[in-house]
Amino acid sequence: MPKVVDHEERRRELAEAVWRVILRDGLEGVSVRAVAVEAGWSTGALRHYLGTKEELLASAARLLEERVVARMQRRTGGLAPREAVRAALCEVLPLDEERRVEGAIWFAFTDRSLVEPRISEEYQVVFSGMRELCNLITRDMAEMGQLAPGLDPAVEAARLHAVVDGLAVHGLLGRMDEAGMLAVLDAHLAEILQNSEAPG
Repeated sequence: MPKVVDHEERRRELAEAVWRVILRDGLEGVSVRAVAVEAGWSTGALRHYLGTKEELLASAARLLEERVVARMQRRTGGLAPREAVRAALCEVLPLDEERRVEGAIWFAFTDRSLVEPRISEEYQVVFSGMRELCNLITRDMAEMGQLAPGLDPAVEAARLHAVVDGLAVHGLLGRMDEAGMLAVLDAHLAEILQNSEAPG
């Protein structure tokens, strides 16, 4: 009986190999050959799935978004709205090894997007996903009457995005530890959400 090939699993496997190359050699080290070697594939087999550097980088960005979103969905289910907001935002902060690795990938895309237009296009996948999450949070909180009076949901979404990205950078650079990141996040949420208290 012929072996059934799970093409999506193969693509995830390759995206994980791209991550390992990025973590070791930076985005500039990503190539079809480098990823093939890392994954233990022939270049011909790899090209059947992802034939160019751009496709490899796009797969790495998609994997990052997929993993974070899946974890948010698992960890926010059944929580009260404000608790769910905090839990969701914690998933993009480098609070453990898994999230530090994801943060390092995000930071690599951020850095190279400043000088390479094609990298900037892939970075938009991650950037837009985070901005949409912040928009969803502030919009939903406003509709539930839990956004502090007088605040503009659109402005607060941009501000929340900036706060979370800033915390992620400080955490990745070792300028702030887990307790510090959570303290700032909790203080910001207490400021913009009505009757919200920082978790103990």
